[in-house]
Amino acid sequence: MALDSPEYAARVRTPFAPPPPALSIKAVRAAVPRHLFQRSTRKCLFFVGRHVLLTALFGLFAARIDDLVPVLLGLTGAEGGGRAEHALLWVMWATYWLWQSVAFMGLWTLGHECGHDALSPIPRVNAALGMALHTAVLTPYWAWRATHRSHHKGTNNLHRDETYHPQTREEVGLPEEEKATALDYREMIEETPLYTLRKMVLRQFLGFQLYLIHNRKGNPKYPPGTSHYRPGSELFRDEERHLIVVSDLLIAVMFALLGLWAWRAGWGTVWRMYLVPWLWAHNWIVTVTYLQHSDPTVPYYRGQWTFLRGALATVDRPVFGWVGRFFWHGIAHDHVAHHFFVGVPFYNLPEVTEAIKPVLGEYYYYDSTPTLHALWRSFTQCKFIESTGDIVFFKNMRGEAVRKRSAVVGGEKAGELAGRYRRAGDVRGMRAYGVRVFDRREVVSKGWF
Repeated sequence: MALDSPEYAARVRTPFAPPPPALSIKAVRAAVPRHLFQRSTRKCLFFVGRHVLLTALFGLFAARIDDLVPVLLGLTGAEGGGRAEHALLWVMWATYWLWQSVAFMGLWTLGHECGHDALSPIPRVNAALGMALHTAVLTPYWAWRATHRSHHKGTNNLHRDETYHPQTREEVGLPEEEKATALDYREMIEETPLYTLRKMVLRQFLGFQLYLIHNRKGNPKYPPGTSHYRPGSELFRDEERHLIVVSDLLIAVMFALLGLWAWRAGWGTVWRMYLVPWLWAHNWIVTVTYLQHSDPTVPYYRGQWTFLRGALATVDRPVFGWVGRFFWHGIAHDHVAHHFFVGVPFYNLPEVTEAIKPVLGEYYYYDSTPTLHALWRSFTQCKFIESTGDIVFFKNMRGEAVRKRSAVVGGEKAGELAGRYRRAGDVRGMRAYGVRVFDRREVVSKGWF
């Protein structure tokens, strides 16, 4: 389509080949100047303080809307109590909801940085700020931190990744690929635009909380009843369970504060000033996190996965331009660099991105497609994956993958390249191209060294 960016179109045209062993974490790390890894508590407190101040100013604006409307009507000469006043009220509240939701998303983003200990070099500072920021937007900090770190350790690994786990052919009720007909795809997957929009709205506004409550779209390896709010959940290690209790208590305190506010000012006030922008903030959270990895041109791995390949299975996007850069601290702009170096503070990531791009070359994914179109494209094109295969791509409502696998890597067929690594005794290269390696002694005994 015309709205697809040139970068996306180029990836669609280019068959996918796994990154060669020559592209290593060591090579990527060597390209980054050492000073970019340094964190500063002073800068950390400045950015957090600035964002909290802006959030408070937006709230102050909302608290004065009823006083501002008569003043503005008086300046325009319009009479109060009529359609003009009603329309102006709606415009001002809608303006507040938009910008406060943007600010709430920014609070969540800063909490995300704390979860990686990427704001301050002092762990206790990160922990205190993270608990405060995430609790303010009803996110259980320690529970989310635990599973999000697991996501980084197994990004787009179908056995290990924690979030936005794709459905398989069987899970959407489709026959085997060889037996499926066009009618099967239409009956099982094809949806009217209105139905698709309804599903999309529910996911955008409620999806993140449903993931926290009962692991919706999380890894299906966990049993029913899995929840970020249950300390005994298999999501967590034994040494983390007491922190899950802390998260739950903080969320309970936040609910109590909201209840006290409602008792004093009325639920209508809490709804307008907090809950509406909070719901819209969830829409932004889902938009950004979904688009980071759910793309028709990005692979998922069952086998042949490495940390580097997982880190490359994401897309940098200039989501909402300067708004995403300023209020959301570049969480979508520099996500590839973040996956390589989670401890780098967000304010250094733009320089890291520029440093690693020449090293990554064609394996660095960037997409300037307008955000809302990219969201709709992924939601309608990323329907399911095949149940078998080491490297798979999303398929659409016609059972088609928009990107193909390459049989050639660096000018050689993948099978020939794997054989060359085996003859050379390069165990890492053998694993990378599908040669099974169980034990170094076995490799030696078979004469591969």
